[in-house]
Amino acid sequence: HLYLLCVQDSAGHCVIYDLAFKPDGTQLILAAGNRLLVYDTSDGTLLQPLKGHKDTVYCVAYAKDGQRFASGSADKSVIIWTSKLEGILKYTSWPVMSSLHLHPVFSSLLKTVRVTALALCFLPRHNDSIQCVSYNPVTHQLASCSSNDFGLWSHEQKSVSKHKASSKITCCSWTNDGQYLALGMFNGIISIRNKNGEEKVKIERPGGSLSPIWSISWNPSREEHNDIMAVADWGQKLSFYQLSGKQIGKDRSLNFDPCCVSYFSKGEYILLGGSDKQVSLFTKDGVRLGTVGEQNSWVWTCKVKPESNYVVVGCQDGTISFYQLVFSTVHGLYKNRYAYRDSMTDVIVQHLITEQKVRIKCKELVKKIAIYKNRLAIQLPEKILIYELYSDDSSDMHYRVKEKIVKKFECNLLVVCANHIILCQEKRLQCLSFNGVKEREWQMESLIRYIKVIGGPPGREGLLVGLKNGQILKIFVDNLFAIVLLKQATAVRCLDMNASRNKLAVVDENDTCLVYDIHTKELLFQEPNANSVAWNTQCEDMLCFSGGGYLNIKASTFPVHQQKLQGFVVGYNGSKIFCLHVFSMSAVEVPQSAPMYQYLDRKMFKEAYQIACLGVTDTDWRELAMEALEGLEFETAKKAFTRVQDLRYLELITSIEERKKRGETNNDLFLADVFSYQGKFHEAAKLYKRSGHENLALDMYTDLCMFEYAKDFLGSGDPKETKMLITKQADWARNINEPKAAVEMYISAGEHVKAIQISGDHGWVDMLIDIARRLDKAEREPLLLCADYFKKLDNSGYAAETYLKIGDLQSLVQLHVETQRWDEVRGKHLKVDIYVPYAQWLAENDRFEEAQKAFHKAGRQGEAVRVLEQLTHNAVVESRFNDAAYYYWMLSMQCLDIAQADPAQKDAMLGKFHHFQHLAELYHGYHAIQRYTEEPFSFHLPETLFNISRFLLHSLTKDTPLGISKVNTLFTLAKQSKALGAYKLARHAYDKLQGLQIPARFQKSIELGSLTIRSKPFHDSEELVPLCYRCSTNNPLLNNLGNVCINCRQPFVFSASSYEVLHLVEFYLEEGITDEEAVSLIDLEAPRPKRENKWQEIASNNSQTLRLDETVDSMGDDDPFTAKLSFEQGGSEFVPVVVSRSVLRSMSRRDVLIKRWPPPLRWQYFRSLLPDASITMCPSCFQMFHSEDYELLVLQHTCCPYCRRPIDDPGP
Repeated sequence: HLYLLCVQDSAGHCVIYDLAFKPDGTQLILAAGNRLLVYDTSDGTLLQPLKGHKDTVYCVAYAKDGQRFASGSADKSVIIWTSKLEGILKYTSWPVMSSLHLHPVFSSLLKTVRVTALALCFLPRHNDSIQCVSYNPVTHQLASCSSNDFGLWSHEQKSVSKHKASSKITCCSWTNDGQYLALGMFNGIISIRNKNGEEKVKIERPGGSLSPIWSISWNPSREEHNDIMAVADWGQKLSFYQLSGKQIGKDRSLNFDPCCVSYFSKGEYILLGGSDKQVSLFTKDGVRLGTVGEQNSWVWTCKVKPESNYVVVGCQDGTISFYQLVFSTVHGLYKNRYAYRDSMTDVIVQHLITEQKVRIKCKELVKKIAIYKNRLAIQLPEKILIYELYSDDSSDMHYRVKEKIVKKFECNLLVVCANHIILCQEKRLQCLSFNGVKEREWQMESLIRYIKVIGGPPGREGLLVGLKNGQILKIFVDNLFAIVLLKQATAVRCLDMNASRNKLAVVDENDTCLVYDIHTKELLFQEPNANSVAWNTQCEDMLCFSGGGYLNIKASTFPVHQQKLQGFVVGYNGSKIFCLHVFSMSAVEVPQSAPMYQYLDRKMFKEAYQIACLGVTDTDWRELAMEALEGLEFETAKKAFTRVQDLRYLELITSIEERKKRGETNNDLFLADVFSYQGKFHEAAKLYKRSGHENLALDMYTDLCMFEYAKDFLGSGDPKETKMLITKQADWARNINEPKAAVEMYISAGEHVKAIQISGDHGWVDMLIDIARRLDKAEREPLLLCADYFKKLDNSGYAAETYLKIGDLQSLVQLHVETQRWDEVRGKHLKVDIYVPYAQWLAENDRFEEAQKAFHKAGRQGEAVRVLEQLTHNAVVESRFNDAAYYYWMLSMQCLDIAQADPAQKDAMLGKFHHFQHLAELYHGYHAIQRYTEEPFSFHLPETLFNISRFLLHSLTKDTPLGISKVNTLFTLAKQSKALGAYKLARHAYDKLQGLQIPARFQKSIELGSLTIRSKPFHDSEELVPLCYRCSTNNPLLNNLGNVCINCRQPFVFSASSYEVLHLVEFYLEEGITDEEAVSLIDLEAPRPKRENKWQEIASNNSQTLRLDETVDSMGDDDPFTAKLSFEQGGSEFVPVVVSRSVLRSMSRRDVLIKRWPPPLRWQYFRSLLPDASITMCPSCFQMFHSEDYELLVLQHTCCPYCRRPIDDPGP
């Protein structure tokens, strides 16, 4: 008990009918007589008695929020109190106060509260004594129950809603969610109502009115899936029901009349009190566990303090008892298996390594547990159950009942062996078979404090027993005689024996851990602050003990290693320590680092390795490996390095072992290798030097980039080695991202290429310039590398300087091409290298004409032709016929170049040349027609348009080229013919148009023109008729033969601007006369007889006359151009003019025009028959113009209107 109180009033003792805790557990409210007593739960002090009722208080309840509580009395009233112990509302069966002000009045030493009415109102009332009250845990609605009705009230409403009941209500309880109220009645019925008071479920107990329901309570646990209600009736039964009214399990007989039932805060246990004058503890399933406290009278009420194990009991005689329940740990441990009691009636077996658990439901109070190997013993109040595993599998967790010993035993300790159980009671040990037959008994001199099975064959296991008088014995279950191992002065609390059975660890009552040698009985050592001890089952020389919040690990006789740990050590297996803390067992992984290092300090490598095998960190393994390696204990080091998978050191050990096999015995050299691997380079260098291997030390320093140390070690040695060191140092600087230092070192070591590479990769142009200017021009490779980096870094000027330094003109030109600095390019022998990229660049920049010329200059005729063909096609499609003519002329010249360069393509290319020349002439002329028909204003004279349309009409005898419209041509011809008086030709043109598809925009004009032309005379103006300058024949305007004379078949030569027939006749050279000879003969200009113009004046009477006498030159009839040739009208044969040397000599240079075509074409010769009328021929395209027209056009366009040759271009 914490404390015991007796409450009395002036009339004697009073019954404690009910009590309630404030939800936070700080206050206890008692219904004692006609008063409420308020106690402080921390020390039992009476805080204040509350007076407000005039008769016995039967019930009291606290709201879940702790703000108020209510009390009900036999005076038929309910009072609502605040947590500050002030009454705020009272409702009764007579006119009541709706609100109260409570004035404390101090009388003697008792604090009382008297009620003063301030306002009255009539509320629904109870007609009988209040039997029970209960607050809704969610809405804080108050249910108050009397003998024949119940009411529901909340502080938001002014009235109480009242509902009739079929019988006297004895108890009530809300569900956890506050949705339903259960009412227990005197007639054995339980009515479950909703918040509005409507009945939803009705439960009728079998005993009816003979089994009044005296107490009910809902399980407060949130873990239960269903609401479960415990019901205690005076049929002496305990029952459980679901919210639906379904009973759970069977009724539990009590053998007394229960007056109160209540759950622990978490719902795991039930308290029950009544006529048996005691409080009993049950599980939530109704299994009786034991008695909490016996009283001298009936127990009317018992409750558990919220969130604790404190129990308050109120009795008939006015006694209030306060108990603390302590649930002791019942458990057992064997190696990795731990069995413990759960919920008082279950046993859970836990595998500490795999964390597997299995629950064994016993449905009775578990008193003792013992576990050993595959056996499990559980002591219940009336029997002992022996379980065994299904299999021998170490991870198997399935147990089955092997034997039952149905007999009640009283014992302090229980131990199970393979075939026996051992009962310990005070000083006596009993050995029983699994059938319950006592086989053996041992009587000790003192109380038995500790017992443990230490193993052995089945049926012959050994027990270790510790007594209170300090005696420690070993007992074999098949031997009647106990063996005294040793006797110490202090009582034994805990003990354990190591794996080899030669050492014993004891913890005595003074918290001292003592370790003895069993054979010599000698105390080996002792350690303070111990409450439990355990030997390591895998290492016989290591133990651990706990105490004072620390875990202590001791190996051999080394000092103790400590680390924080709460709880008791109960087992030690390898690196796992099993620790019991409060009620839970856990396996703690403890690195065995400390004892391992203790062995390492003493160079006990094999023992340290054994400790490491129990469980240490990778860092510890590595340290062990290193220490063993330095100690030249290669076998241990090899195992340790294998564990951490360090291949480097394993390779080192393997190589040392192989060298030892070959006969090497120099340990200094071996240790030097070890030190170098470990990073102890100076020690390694000393050992290398001592063993006569200075070169190895030098290699080590240079490989590690410790160049300063290498220089110190080398001293003033060979310059080659010094240069080698500098180079390696530069390599190292480069690798550690110190490029500037690396460059300087490479330069000083003469490694210019590497210096250039680093500088170039980092974009250090200044450094590259410095290196390039330092280098001699003979060092071609590094200079070329410099130039490449200059190009990459967009410093073409420095790249050009470098190329000039080494005289690499090819690369220099290529550089200028890549940087598109075309003005810097020099040298015709590099034409292809220059013009191909130049042409590509021009094409990429949409400068296609220039690109075509560049391709042509580069000798890439295929690309040039393709570009021109595309340009031509685009120009025609886009109706840019002037450009189309120009491109076709260029195409023809390209074909001529190809024919000249490739004899195999000569004939095909010459055919294309003439075809493209013809198309160029057509498109050049059609450009004017297109502009005339499409644009509102004409830029050409009517005569010019008339001539062009006639020229096109005569030329379009076969297929019409793309883009040229016959409609436009005939329409232009018709209009200009009509305007110039060529009515016959105009009528013909209009007639031709009628057979063609005419655009809508011309339709009206053509129809009108066709009508109006009928009014004109059917003949053409003689001024328009073309004259053949060879035969002086007038040719019709519409010539079926085309652009040739109808009489002599001499082709007409047209002006490329006005398209008039020029006074030129083409002549051919006699066979055997070359072009060069012909030109030289013409240039001789042999003297001719001068023409003498003599004027004669004749005077008469009426007139005066001047007469010109003209002397004709001697050429006379021998001139083939003026000779009277006989031509038959309409003859089909064309007879060209062929001249001899003498004729050539007689010709004047200014009268002859020569088209100097490049091979394979022959030159063309034309003679002007009207020398005074000047004709100009373009030296590039060889087109003929009237000189005045040509000069005007050149001034307008600054180039030839046909081939677009600039005026400042001297031509071919």
